Order: sequence, then C-alpha cells, then structure tokens
Amino acid sequence: MPQTGPIDIFRDDVVHLRKPHPCGSHEWTVVRLGADIGLRCHGCDHKVLLPRRTLEKRLKRFVSRGPAYAEAVALRERLDSAADATLGPETPPESDSDSASPALVGAAGSSPRGAD
Repeated sequence: MPQTGPIDIFRDDVVHLRKPHPCGSHEWTVVRLGADIGLRCHGCDHKVLLPRRTLEKRLKRFVSRGPAYAEAVALRERLDSAADATLGPETPPESDSDSASPALVGAAGSSPRGAD
C-alpha cells in the first residue's frame, strides 16, 4: 500500500539523493527536522536546508536510519498491539433471515391491514 502522508524522517538518518552534490557525493545526514530538513553532505560537510516536500521528491533510499527510528518502530508496535487487545475479536451481529424488523414489513406497502 503506498504511503499517503509524509515520509518518517529522523535525525541522524543517512539518505541517498537522486542527484549528486557538486562535490560528487550522493549521501547526506539529516541534522535538523521541521518544515525544512537540514542536511550535511558526506563529501564536503556542506550544510543545506531543503523543504520537506523537495527532500521527499529527491530521496532515492535510506542508507541507514538514526537511533530514533528504532524507538519509533518499537513504540508503534506497542501501540498497535495495545489497540488490537482493546478491540478484541470482531464478531458480526447475529441476524435471523426468518424474522424481519417491523420497519421493513410496512416499507414495501404490503401491510397486513391493507388486506381487508
């Protein structure tokens, strides 16, 4: 399933961008997070700020993820398992095909009173 929201980017992630920096390096380390993402080039230590959307378009892959990524994944798994435990097993409501509700009996215009 494609991701619909923003990509999860964490501090100290190492990313590989599509186009190389003029120094020749494709790899950058995330040093700042927010609406703009701060990156440091691995080749020349140059720092740049890119809008999050631009980084998401230029991002080719993650070379490595920062330590906060493992914590976020563990937290998400704990929250998912806690949510599954509180919901319990899903059981469909019981329905008898023989008995119809009173609202549906008169809905078609064939009420027993009209038979007189």
